[in-house]
Formats: sequence, structure tokens, C-alpha cells
Amino acid sequence: MGRPRVHDETTAQALLAVAERIVEADGIDALSLRRVAREAGTTTRAVYSVFGSKEALLAALGRRAFEILDTELDALPATSAPADDLIQAGLMFRRFALEHPSLLQIGFQHVPIAPDVADDFAPTQSRAFRALIARMERLDHAGGLGGRPVMDAVLAFDALTEGLATIELRHVLPGGREETIWRHALDALVRGFARPDGDARGGME
Repeated sequence: MGRPRVHDETTAQALLAVAERIVEADGIDALSLRRVAREAGTTTRAVYSVFGSKEALLAALGRRAFEILDTELDALPATSAPADDLIQAGLMFRRFALEHPSLLQIGFQHVPIAPDVADDFAPTQSRAFRALIARMERLDHAGGLGGRPVMDAVLAFDALTEGLATIELRHVLPGGREETIWRHALDALVRGFARPDGDARGGME
């Protein structure tokens, strides 16, 4: 499917913002290039010239999700406290999810998109994921993983943040306490990594 041409990038970003609003308001089934054109005040032909198909538009929305996350992660400071930095990264993901729920659905949950659409934005997803891995490696170098593999910790962090975002968007978390619950959960996970891996199993044997 490919990315929009470079000289169309400004137009593409404007059209993607419209597409994101449509998906957020009415779901992916309501998305069409014709509707994007109408709501953007342009022609369907202009939208086709940038994206070519609805599938390419969905792939671009998936890329947009991870481009935002990559940019936001890069903007977070790397301090002398890597555990605190990871907690801040988790809270940044919360802000992303609340501001871009439709991108969360497309980029992370792949619902309802075809596998080849997800394949098209996989390289952008990988770049954002590498930025998270780098932050977890800093915690490992500081002795904060308790002997756990870095990727195990990254996947646990990813599962926690995506899960919290999903239930918050379903309004499961108690009103007014959402960020506090995120902070407590992230703190328990990230600082809990420092326990030796063998100790983590002790209470279950």
C-alpha cells in the first residue's frame, strides 16, 4: 500500500485528522474516502491521489498512532531514575489513548482491520517499540529488572498499559481516580521488577 508521496504529506496529515474524527465518532465501518473528502472540503479524487484506497488510509492511521507515540517518547526526558522515566512513559501512553482512542483501536487492537493493513504499519510500530525497549534497557543496566529478560519486562509493561487504557475507555475505572490507579499500577510493576525473578514465584509454590 505504501506511504503518501512526500509532497502530499501536509495534505495527508490534514486528511488523516478528519479520518480519525470519523472513526472516533462512528466507527471504522463509517470510514470511506468519499466521506473524508466531504468532511475535509475536498474532492474524492484528491483523497484517492494521496491514499489510493480505504485500506491504505487505515494503514496510514496505524502509522499515525505509532508516529505520535514515538515522538512523545522521544520528548520525555531520560533522567537518572529510569524507573520513574518508565512510569512517565506509561502515563504518556494514557494521554495518547484518551486523546486518540480510534488510533489505539487500529494500531494496537487491529480491530477490525485486515492483516495486510497491520503489516503495512508494522515498521513504524517497531520503531516506537524500540524506543520503549531502550528505556527498559536503562532500567536493566541500573539493576532494576531482577534478572528478568528485557523483552519479558517490555511485554509486561505493554500489556499493563494497553489493558488499563482499554478498561478506562470502557469507563470501568472509578471516576476521578483514573490517573491515581495508573500511577499505582505502573509503580507496582516497574519497581516490582527489581525483585529477583525467583522471589516472584515464591508465594505461588
